[in-house]
Amino acid sequence: MPPPLTRKERADRVKKRDVFAKHGAKARAVLDALLQKYADSGLRSVESLEILKVDPLTAFGTPVEIVGLFGGKPGYLTALRELETALYQHAA
Repeated sequence: MPPPLTRKERADRVKKRDVFAKHGAKARAVLDALLQKYADSGLRSVESLEILKVDPLTAFGTPVEIVGLFGGKPGYLTALRELETALYQHAA
C-alpha cells in the first residue's frame, strides 16, 4: 500500500482535475486560495468562515462578498463540501 498523500499532494491533485470548472473565475480563485490554506494548515482552518478574514482571501473582498461569489452561504458551503470530497477521493 502506498504511503498517504501529503496535504500539498492532495491539493495539487484537486487543482489538476479542475474540479471547480463550474464556478466563475473569482470563485475558482477563492477555492485555489482555500486549497493553498489547506496545504499549509489543514482542513479545520478551511472549514471556518473566519478563514475568509485572512490573507490571501481578503484580496477577494469581505467575507460577505466572497460568499456572494458562490450565490450565498448555502452555495459556498456546498463548494466547501465539494472541495473536501475532492481532497479525499482516491486517485483513479
